[in-house]
Amino acid sequence: MSELQDLSALVRSNTPLIVIETPDEARVVDLFRHVLMNVWRALYRWSITEGMRRVDLDREDAPETAPDLSAALHAIREHDQRGIYLLLDAVPYLGYASTRRMLREILERRASLEHTLVLVGNAVELPAELEPLAVRFSLRLPDEPALLKMVKDEAALYMRENGGRRVEIDPAVLPAIVRNLSGLSLTEARRIARHLIYRDGALGPHDLPELTRLKFELLNKSGLLHFEYETAHFTDVAGLARLKQWIDQRREVFTGAELPPGLDAPKGVLLLGVQGCGKSLAAKAVAGGFGVPLVRLDFGTLYNKFHGETEKNLREALASAEQVAPCVLWIDELEKGLASSDASEDGGVSRRVLGYFLTWMSERTAKVFVVATANAVQELPPELLRKGRFDEIFFVDLPGPAARGEIFRLHLEKRRVEWGAFSLNALSEASAGFSGAEIEQAIVSALFAAHAEKRPLDEALLTHELASTRPLSVLMAEQVEALRDWARTRTVSAD
Repeated sequence: MSELQDLSALVRSNTPLIVIETPDEARVVDLFRHVLMNVWRALYRWSITEGMRRVDLDREDAPETAPDLSAALHAIREHDQRGIYLLLDAVPYLGYASTRRMLREILERRASLEHTLVLVGNAVELPAELEPLAVRFSLRLPDEPALLKMVKDEAALYMRENGGRRVEIDPAVLPAIVRNLSGLSLTEARRIARHLIYRDGALGPHDLPELTRLKFELLNKSGLLHFEYETAHFTDVAGLARLKQWIDQRREVFTGAELPPGLDAPKGVLLLGVQGCGKSLAAKAVAGGFGVPLVRLDFGTLYNKFHGETEKNLREALASAEQVAPCVLWIDELEKGLASSDASEDGGVSRRVLGYFLTWMSERTAKVFVVATANAVQELPPELLRKGRFDEIFFVDLPGPAARGEIFRLHLEKRRVEWGAFSLNALSEASAGFSGAEIEQAIVSALFAAHAEKRPLDEALLTHELASTRPLSVLMAEQVEALRDWARTRTVSAD
């Protein structure tokens, strides 16, 4: 059934109280005006500024009551014709006992007709005695044809307001713009479309990153997700050839409008490995490889001391990620948020969080590709490692000789150092056992030394810094080797 049919059925069945949580009051009024085409009732709207006035069809009479909810409720009880009453500002008054009593008597039809009251607000929390009498109705988000019509309407409005100047619309990009507006209310989508159009009078490829940023800011009201403005490309990542190929094979399926027959949308990967070997950079490069936004979830921000709040935070964060889809959801150091532990230690919160996360991973339909990274695999719960949770588990090992030479080249170029006179092979040999992060820090230290000595960076300075550094593979040789041994037969090498 359509949204209009569902709402008409509620009115026709004389539902006493309908609760609609939305900031879009105009859409609610318009929707109920269309309901009157299916079932006749008088339609009234009440607000704290205007009082109660009749607004059915094309009629909008003068206010019938003072802008006081008690007066409006008295009038509703006295009306001799069944009606629909849209109460726009009533939520703050539900805390008063007199208001709750009057509402209850109307809803239970004590000395009043079978009216339908509609509470409208951003968040409507009902008193316990009213909850059994209420039906919560969720407005459906606009589909792509409705969003396309809205964008065209805004383009026409721009032309009228700017002396007939047409909006330059790239027809190849317009479907992507409309698709990226999905998941927003019509009011929110209109606000973004208007911003994109009015800033330069055009809609083109350059608008897609700005659209994604604005959409994320609208949806991430909880602040639990972090939008990563700077992603990376696999050309910025040394090594990881197998991971790069794996992502490249799935790019078209993940970003396509429809799934090919017999294929499921890629779910995600788990990147295990030695610290500093580029797992975080690889996560950013996956988003760049897919060409979609990257959002980061920090499990540490989810935990709350109050009962049920942690699970609620996780639900809200994952729901926000789904609304930004298609996107890559990056969860860094997963073991710190979902580590195996005795449920008695935290009242079972970690187990409930794990359970909900695993259910979401299995049942989600939105195109949210999860890239999780972990350093301490022994701390991860075994349920998370079962085949099917992630599409693949990759192990990011210490870089080999060729990858180390490439890392030197990338970081020297990044810092505008002319590396033609350096022997990358010699530097690679001198940095055996180093991670990518340790190579970068050696270059930084050598640059500081060169600056202090008022000389350009050369290979001798860099080699000296490498010789002075004890990498993690030496400092914690037993732990690193144990991790590499564990991963050798249990994971797929990312290189």
